[in-house]
Amino acid sequence: QVELVESGGGSVQAGGSLRLSCAASGDTVNDNYMGWFRQAPGKEREGVALISDIGRTTYADSVKGRFTISKDNAKNTLYLQMNSLKPDDTAMYYCAADRTLWAVRPDGRIPIMPAWWGQGTQVTVSS
Repeated sequence: QVELVESGGGSVQAGGSLRLSCAASGDTVNDNYMGWFRQAPGKEREGVALISDIGRTTYADSVKGRFTISKDNAKNTLYLQMNSLKPDDTAMYYCAADRTLWAVRPDGRIPIMPAWWGQGTQVTVSS
């Protein structure tokens, strides 16, 4: 059983920044493909970023250059640094993990859903 607890969401104005955190327990971030996805009301779930067990990162085109995914193995925590936020980034953000490979495609699709995800943290960006 893997537990993921997100934090760091909030309300910001366009152009602002937030850093999301995801504390993991029950397994180590170092042994998992870890990532973030988001879902806005009335929209489909969208992959945002993924970091592999060896630290390789992939991003959806919609956030590339603005968001940075990272992990701290010692703290067993995943992060998402979000800069230059836009109103379109408003969504519930979820942390996810799986020891088996999963992917975030450039168009935001997630072909295979990871096994574990958290409860989410809300990000609201106002114009």
